Amino acid sequence: MSLLPKGSTVRRDAGLYGYERALRRHGLEAVAGVDEAGRGACAGPLVAGACILPPGRSGIVPGLADSKLLTEKARERCYDQVVRRAVAWSVVVVSHEECDRLGMHVANIEALRRAVALLDVPADYVLTDGFPVDGLGVPGLAVWKGDRVAACISAASVLAKVTRDRLMRDLDRDWPAYDFKTHKGYITDTHTRALEEHGPSPVHRMRFVNVRRAAGLSS
Repeated sequence: MSLLPKGSTVRRDAGLYGYERALRRHGLEAVAGVDEAGRGACAGPLVAGACILPPGRSGIVPGLADSKLLTEKARERCYDQVVRRAVAWSVVVVSHEECDRLGMHVANIEALRRAVALLDVPADYVLTDGFPVDGLGVPGLAVWKGDRVAACISAASVLAKVTRDRLMRDLDRDWPAYDFKTHKGYITDTHTRALEEHGPSPVHRMRFVNVRRAAGLSS
């Protein structure tokens, strides 16, 4: 992955839109952020989102922040604003079966690549959250805690999180014993008790040690 363009710096106090402004000063207009939701869950799909916000006031999303720091209602409001304001956005859903087949790290990287590739407007530069993603076809930068410091990554995290939460609520209707609507497939005490009582559902990820244990398989 690349560094920021030569001569480009982002001050600590530059705010949530500082990275995009710095890159646009170097002629990189279409700055995409990409992020995922569900990597640490042991049930349900992995979801990746990508987003390019426009410059100026039209690209400022009211209340935007890392999706994990927002309430459910606040995320839904931000989701609607991101979809309305974005130059381009995409969401990719990777099934639990594919997560098992590929392994979580490979599935995560593949989901992020797919999300960027599906953008209607080709990205000039890509910002990723925390770790580099090769094979994007354009320069990019891994940003530490990117979903808290770069608007396009925050927007992508909201797209991914809201989409996945909706999918998990749908799965809860099919498999109500697991309370997916509350914990969204993450390993909470409630989820652990449900696994111990009922065993894995068809949408659990069998590579996870706790799921294999609940299924009576060796870890």
